[in-house]
Amino acid sequence: MIRQLKEESTIESKSFGTAILYGLIFIFLFAIVSSTIFSLILKFTSVRENSLQYVITAISFIGLFGGGFLSGGKRKQKGWLIGGLTGLIYSFIVLLSQYLGYDRLFDIEQFIYHVCYTLIAMMGGILGVNIATNNSRTV
Repeated sequence: MIRQLKEESTIESKSFGTAILYGLIFIFLFAIVSSTIFSLILKFTSVRENSLQYVITAISFIGLFGGGFLSGGKRKQKGWLIGGLTGLIYSFIVLLSQYLGYDRLFDIEQFIYHVCYTLIAMMGGILGVNIATNNSRTV
């Protein structure tokens, strides 16, 4: 009985970490692709960075939602938790790179953005769990 519980918790923790890793990989790949596209737009057109500010923010929210959605879909339970952890780990990685690379912490505006990123990733995780479990029930 105890051995079975240990095996279940080991499998559960592996799938938990794997789900978060899938979500983070999606978020960072999405960020790389969208950053490349926006940098090409800024380089080869007369568009200014100020005019793309809200579009870039919306794309960031879509990326975090997608990462949370993928994490929740992989885990198939506790979507709010898995999505929230995906958003928090993303924010922590960004904080570390900003602090170690530029010797700056988040200002209040960045903090608000990252709280919203975590909430959006949570929503994505919840939706990912619900869609993943509905698809598995119909099969």
